[in-house]
Amino acid sequence: MRRFLDALYWVCGALAGLMLIAICVVMMLMSVGREFGINLKGGDEISGWLCAAMCFLGLAHTFKHGDLIRVTLLVDRFEGGRRRAMELVALFTGGAFLALFAWFLSKMVYDSWRFNEFAQGVIAIPIWIPQSALAVGVVLLLVAFIDEFVRVLMGNKPCYMRDPPKTADEIIERAAESGV
Repeated sequence: MRRFLDALYWVCGALAGLMLIAICVVMMLMSVGREFGINLKGGDEISGWLCAAMCFLGLAHTFKHGDLIRVTLLVDRFEGGRRRAMELVALFTGGAFLALFAWFLSKMVYDSWRFNEFAQGVIAIPIWIPQSALAVGVVLLLVAFIDEFVRVLMGNKPCYMRDPPKTADEIIERAAESGV
């Protein structure tokens, strides 16, 4: 199961990266096309949908690798068992909010499909298609939160928690890994 989940997070991160490349391609086509009098109809809409898909599909991968911004103002004040308890409370609370978000977002996608709702713009496609990436991304982030909750509950250190860098080279290496 561990290998499957790690592969799933990696695939989502790779898809988010592909969405970023697709955004770049669409934007370049629009920019170059303008110079030659060619209009890429719906390019702005496509870029917006790709941007949303990129952000949401990349959430689980980013969270598991410790690159998602976390506010640890309270959790960092504790050590040992109390810190573990605070991590569990934070993961449970975040997971509960994500469960609600995933439920309502999935319901929105289902309703868009059920009512045969189309995008309001130049490109008239069923809106559930671009919305699906958002729902999938939030559901996978919820899975990642549950995965971390179980990990911490079993007494392991969370994947997202890293020891502070000790050298300048380690800072540079971490920045290179995260793509900053």
